[in-house]
Amino acid sequence: MAVSPARAAAFEILLRVEREDSYAAELLHSAALSKLSARDHGLTTELVMGVLRWRALLDGRVAAASSLKIERMDGEVLTALRLGAYQLLFLSRVPARAAIFESVELVKAARKRSAAPLVNAVLRKVGGAEAADFFAKIEGARDAEELALAAAHPRWIVERWVERYGLEMARGICAYDQTVPETAISIDDGRCKEDLAGVGLAPGRLLTSARRVVSGDVTATRAYREGQVAFQDEGSQLVALLAGRATSVDGAILDCCAAPGSKTALMARRNPRAKVVATEVHAHRARLLKTLCRIPNVFVVAADARRLPFNSGFDRVLADVPCSGTGTLGRNPEIKWRLREEDLRDLHGRQVAILKAALGQLARGGRLVYSTCSLEREENETVVEAALGAEFEVVDCRGELERLREAGEIAGGVEVGSLVDGSFLRTIPGVHGCDGFFAAVIARR
Repeated sequence: MAVSPARAAAFEILLRVEREDSYAAELLHSAALSKLSARDHGLTTELVMGVLRWRALLDGRVAAASSLKIERMDGEVLTALRLGAYQLLFLSRVPARAAIFESVELVKAARKRSAAPLVNAVLRKVGGAEAADFFAKIEGARDAEELALAAAHPRWIVERWVERYGLEMARGICAYDQTVPETAISIDDGRCKEDLAGVGLAPGRLLTSARRVVSGDVTATRAYREGQVAFQDEGSQLVALLAGRATSVDGAILDCCAAPGSKTALMARRNPRAKVVATEVHAHRARLLKTLCRIPNVFVVAADARRLPFNSGFDRVLADVPCSGTGTLGRNPEIKWRLREEDLRDLHGRQVAILKAALGQLARGGRLVYSTCSLEREENETVVEAALGAEFEVVDCRGELERLREAGEIAGGVEVGSLVDGSFLRTIPGVHGCDGFFAAVIARR
């Protein structure tokens, strides 16, 4: 009997994530999966993201049920075991016999037939549980060690969050990471609502211009095909709004690390007569950016953000720099298994270099927004401190956010103070209903 298309696709994606450092979200939206039915694609997504979110817990259950150490298992065997264990522990609608049988068939199809009895025996010992039980353990965790174990996060990351944000907020972050995040979209000033027929939308949690997708397929709509709507987390949209409008109607805006272009597009739509220059270091990503961001006033340039080929003169600059992404683990759970604490030091050096180069492009009286989707201080406050020269000053984000509220951009019921950490913008997963973002507004004197 053949393996179901959904499980076969999930198996291949998980192997690629492990072996090639690929990103699951990109693979799940690749052309290779276009032939899957909507139902199969949904199951594939559930399996891939579920295994990646709960990998440490799944490995613990597999190790307890096996006489063979995890480190000694072939990649195909371990992946099949993780898939089976996830279905047994979290998907009550999947019969246990189906989860076990298909995992056994996966190792056979991968030419690991000799491991079939092992997979069968281990999964029969794993047993079943309700997902709610695991979230209850997250809520009841008494310290960083218990929380890391319950929430299937690396201990060193959780220890940092407990120290920085406190145990209660760290629990909320971890619980958010382990759930399917809402899908948010940015809309071209609301003018394309009639082109989103068949898609159920709800108001944004943070922003009046954002929408949350509650049903339907946005990619099948005319609005999506014509570039009038983009998938974009509300925290990301808020960063783009914080960058503000050009100081003059036909001013100049620079987006230093622009791909895939959602922030670029939002700024360009808000500044239709301004020249928006979007740079991206990799040529293939620059081409993708040009394809996705089909707006007349956007000009794409392939360039290294640390060595920008322009003379200063931009009155608005966005430096949304490459970062660890620890604020996006709900969408990119594979990050937590790749990231090492020493990586933060390397990222810090690159981020300081990009911010210094970006500040050099800022016109007098202009403003720059530095942002990351990281929860880590080394990538945020300490980067700003290291890059700031005497001619620059940090602008208190509270005032900028209050102005956005007065303009009707921030949704009613959102407490602006909760979005502020010192002088900086800070969104927290599990608190604000979006990914974790940091932003600093810097002005040239």
